[in-house]
Amino acid sequence: MKLSFLGAAREVTGSCFLVETAHVRFLVDCGMIQGGREAEARNRKPFGFEPAAIDFVLLTHAHIDHSGLLPKLVRAGFRGPIHTTEATAELLEVMLPDSAHIQETDTRREARHARGKRPMPPLYTLEDTWASLRRVQRVDYDREFSPHAQVRCRFRDAGHILGSAIIEVVVTEHGHDTRLVFSGDLGQPGRPILRDPTPIQEADILVMESTYGDRLHQDQAATEDEMITVIEETLFKRGGNVIMPAFAVGRTQQVLYHLHRFVSEGRLRHPQIFVDSPMATEVTRITRRHLELFDEEARRLAGWHARGVDLPYLHFTASVEESMALNQIRSGAIIISASGMCDAGRIRHHLRHNLPRPECSVLISGFQAQGTLGRRLVDDAQRVRLFGEDVPVRARIHSIGGLSAHADQAALLDWAGHFLRPPARTFVVHGEPEAAQTLVDRLRQRFGWRVDIPEQGQVAELPETQRTGKSG
Repeated sequence: MKLSFLGAAREVTGSCFLVETAHVRFLVDCGMIQGGREAEARNRKPFGFEPAAIDFVLLTHAHIDHSGLLPKLVRAGFRGPIHTTEATAELLEVMLPDSAHIQETDTRREARHARGKRPMPPLYTLEDTWASLRRVQRVDYDREFSPHAQVRCRFRDAGHILGSAIIEVVVTEHGHDTRLVFSGDLGQPGRPILRDPTPIQEADILVMESTYGDRLHQDQAATEDEMITVIEETLFKRGGNVIMPAFAVGRTQQVLYHLHRFVSEGRLRHPQIFVDSPMATEVTRITRRHLELFDEEARRLAGWHARGVDLPYLHFTASVEESMALNQIRSGAIIISASGMCDAGRIRHHLRHNLPRPECSVLISGFQAQGTLGRRLVDDAQRVRLFGEDVPVRARIHSIGGLSAHADQAALLDWAGHFLRPPARTFVVHGEPEAAQTLVDRLRQRFGWRVDIPEQGQVAELPETQRTGKSG
């Protein structure tokens, strides 16, 4: 058996892993690379395998860095099923068309400014996304299914975003079973709304994320106090706006949950909140349809999901004109908009209008990959480039790590501690080199595991001696 690391190796984005035996070939995730100058060129490269030869895809969750190249895969000849959870399938129906729309819009913009040069075509089109969505097959959490005669799988709740999954895969070869576990992105336990990640007890081969493998998140109480302080001081003392880049899936709904609760508990004066992302608006509707995936606290808290509409201080913008009108607001507004790393979407317009204003704040609540605009802001850039202009950064930049949907180092180690015996091999992925190496060191020190950080494109041979248990 071979395991190839085709993405998210020594970096956070572009999740894609290929498992091959003599009789079956399948992918776990097929994600887009995000951030950095080389991202577009790398996403355009042909796949390092023959798409038509892939039997099926297992998808951990809907974030574009895990799912965003599925339409490209289908366009290149893949004709098998894409297995994922019910909620992930619903989110894909929003996220993949949005991704195609952004690419088609960028192509048209480049054509207008090409000056005789032929613009690059979109990576894929809306038609390609519909073709990929027709291949999606929905699977319940915790139910074993067989996408192939020699493969058994289960999706377990990862607690990262709605529908996110840890995937357990048992591959039978030469009469023996090998149990592979792909953590996907793990959520931080104890956070509101979603349930904690499911503990897993057995794995021969573990592929584990490490996004925050080198740090701890701020505790929840301190995070909430900091959010309230930033908002109160910006809106009501300095008379500015708070701009919040937020991923449309997961982070926006989490932020709304906190803001609703702060207001209902009397901890925050009524702000004017604008969610300026059609995709986030639709995802919020999908979130409300899946209360069965929420933790007990979220279900108890006075129907926060129902209060997401008809609130005098909460507004969802739809049209481009409504979005543009927000830039006329000089004070008192919290504007939540995508993308979460500030590299696309409407958030860039709001940053352009508010970054030069010292009375404003930018509240960043998620991981910012190397090479992204969000990362430059977190790293104290004095000026940034937006729409061909140099924009001074005079607004205050606040990075609040306690809202992260990713497990921190302590949570990652706690999750790893549930295995009853060490995996024969563990591969640490989805992390920048320092984060990945720090987690590797901790796993070796605490558990004595055999742990490696794969290189991009590395192929790991899984020899017969690492297989355990008889099939059947």
